[in-house]
Order: sequence, then structure tokens, then C-alpha cells
Amino acid sequence: MTTPVGYKRRGLLIVLSSPSGAGKSTISRLILERDPQLSLSISVTTRTRRPSEVDGVHYHFVSQREFDRMRERGELLEWAEVHGNCYGTPRDPVEQALSEGRDVLFDIDWQGAEQIAAAMPDDLVSIFVLPPSGPELKNRLIRRAEDDEATIMRRLTNARGELTHYADYDYVVVNEELQTALAGVNAILMAERLRRRRLVGLENFVETIVEAL
Repeated sequence: MTTPVGYKRRGLLIVLSSPSGAGKSTISRLILERDPQLSLSISVTTRTRRPSEVDGVHYHFVSQREFDRMRERGELLEWAEVHGNCYGTPRDPVEQALSEGRDVLFDIDWQGAEQIAAAMPDDLVSIFVLPPSGPELKNRLIRRAEDDEATIMRRLTNARGELTHYADYDYVVVNEELQTALAGVNAILMAERLRRRRLVGLENFVETIVEAL
């Protein structure tokens, strides 16, 4: 979506959260493929890289020592420990993107979303992705075939707590059918881009229209 000549749009932060297996990563990937104005915030993590992941594309994989250093220097906009691993968002790239009118997508959990809401509330749009049912969530984790049985059980246990945080989010999307869920997220993104408070210089732009009448 282009911005009319006469004013600029400040970028926004789109947070997608869900229990593991509900589909937020798939939705994130498809939105990024279709929307050139949107870029993914690449988190740093201490988690071991999966065979399907690329360092610097999916995550920046770092040691626990380096992660602790970044946190202590205030270089992380948010951070959290999830399933025994640490995740965090580098601050500088996010702030630069917003000032340039670019939108940043976050594929993070409720703990990270809570910290971003506290740090940058006016820029945040939060969406919680729900699975259609408990059994379906379990089946998706099994079909993914990237974790062992113990890890799957731990993720299901954690999901019970994660699901209670849906009420903290601006929007909720149920991912029963992927394309329908994707359309819902796209509609939210379009509407939030048109919020008046994000349009820098709009008052002067309107004045020029009035003066020309």
C-alpha cells in the first residue's frame, strides 16, 4: 500500500503469537512473501538450529554467553526464555525500520509481546493465532516431525498456559483453514496501516486540500 504524496506513514510492529503448532510461523512466512512493505524481525536465540533452519534467516543463533551480553547492554527490545531456550529481539533494526515507514513482523511468544507492548505501545498491533481444537494442535506437532516425543509433550503442556494469554492481544484469528486465517491477518494489517495516528504530516496535507478548494 503506497502512501499519498503529502504525508508519510510511521511503520508499525505486527506481533503474531500462538502455541507451538497453531500456525503462526506459516502465516508469517506467507505474509512476508506477498507484502514487500513488511520485513521479519530476526530474533537471536540460544536454541539449537533445526536442520531446516538457516542462521541469519530464521534466527541468529548465539551462545548463552553472547545472549547475556546483549541483554546486559540493553541491545534487546524484548527477550524471553521459552522451552529452556532464550529468544530476543535486537532493538536498533526495529527502531530504524519504524522511522523509515517500514513495518516489522514478530513471530514471538506472549512474554515477548508483553515486553514490546510496554516498550512501544503506540506502534504495536498484536494478533493471537488459535488452533481449531486441542486434538488438532497435537496432530500438527506430530506431523511436523521436527521434535521428539518428550519435546512435543512439553510443548503441549506449555500450550495450556500460553492459550490463557489470548485476551491480552488486540486481535484473535482461529487457524482452522490457512487461507482464511491469512486473509484475516492481512485485513488487520491493512486497517492498522490506515490509522490516523500513524500518518505523519496528515494535518498539513489536509490543510493544503482545504486551501485549494
